[in-house]
Amino acid sequence: MIKREVGAFLRDELKLELSETKTLITRAQSQAARFLGYDIRVLHNDQKRDRRGHRCLNGQIGLRVPPAVVRDKCKRYLRRGEPMHRTELIHDTVFSIVAQYQREYRGLVEYYRRAYNLHHLNRLKWTMERSLTGTLARKLRISVSRVYRRFGATLQTDQGLCVGLEVMVERDEGMRPLVARWGGVTLARHTKAVLDDSIPLRICGPRSDLERRLLANTCELCGSQENIEVHHVRALKDLQYKGQRPPPLWVQVMAARQRKTLVTCRSCHIDIHVGRPLRRSLPANLEDTGEPGAPKGASPVRRGLRLASALKTAV
Repeated sequence: MIKREVGAFLRDELKLELSETKTLITRAQSQAARFLGYDIRVLHNDQKRDRRGHRCLNGQIGLRVPPAVVRDKCKRYLRRGEPMHRTELIHDTVFSIVAQYQREYRGLVEYYRRAYNLHHLNRLKWTMERSLTGTLARKLRISVSRVYRRFGATLQTDQGLCVGLEVMVERDEGMRPLVARWGGVTLARHTKAVLDDSIPLRICGPRSDLERRLLANTCELCGSQENIEVHHVRALKDLQYKGQRPPPLWVQVMAARQRKTLVTCRSCHIDIHVGRPLRRSLPANLEDTGEPGAPKGASPVRRGLRLASALKTAV
C-alpha cells in the first residue's frame, strides 16, 4: 500500500518512475534492506550495555556484509566446493600473481570497512589464500608446503605483526626492491571509511607488465631514468578528456595503452599533477617500438595517437 502511494506520487507529481525491483519497504529489525551492496538493519541487543549499565545498541542503524556476497566472492576461487588454482594467471610472474590476489582482497575489504560483521570476510581470505598458494604451486611445479616455506614471511602492519606471503624482486644497486605481499589487511571496522565502488583491476595473462615496466627504470614519457615513480588513475573512464582542446600527452598515452598506470620520472609526474605541459616529448624508443625488440611502428602508443588524430581529422 505504502509502496503504491509513493510510486503514484513520484509518477504524478515528480514525473519519476519507481523501480519495483530496487525498492523495498520492510521492518528493518526482522528483514534487511539492500543498498549499495550493504545489508541495512536496525540493531537490537539487550545484552550490550555501556559503562553506566544502560542499553546502548537498540534502535541504531547497522551496516552488514550480506552473506550472499561472501558466498559469491568465494565461488570464483572454488571448484566442486574446494579452493582451486587460477589457470589464467599461470603465465604471470610470481610478483604479479601475489599482487593481483592482494589487490582483489583489499579492494573488497576496504569497500565493506563500515560493516559491523566485517570479520565474516575471514572465510574469503582463507579461500583466496588456498587458491593463491595452489596457483603458485602449479606455476612453480612445487608443493603448497614448499610455497609457504619459500615465500612465507612475518609482515609488519599498523596493528602489529602477522603471518603472510611476500615476494621481493631485486633491482639495480641503490634502488629499493619491488615487494608484493599477501596478508596484513586488518578486518577492524572503520565507521568513517570512504566507500570506493570501482571494480579492482583484474589482470590475466602477459598483460600484467607493471613489474616489467618498473624494472626497466625508464620514464614512459621522456625516457629519463632518474627518480622513477608511478602515476595512477582510478578508472580508465577518467581518461575521457572533456573540452575542445586535445587531451594532454600523458592522457593519450594511457588511453592508447588501456592502462591505469604510467611509469614516469619525478619531473613528469609533477607536471601531470599541476597541469603543466610536458617539457619533453616521447622518447624515440617509445615512439617507434613501444616494447624492446618490436618492429618499427608497432607501438600501441603510436597506433593510438595516429587513430586519435585520424578521428579528429574525420570529424
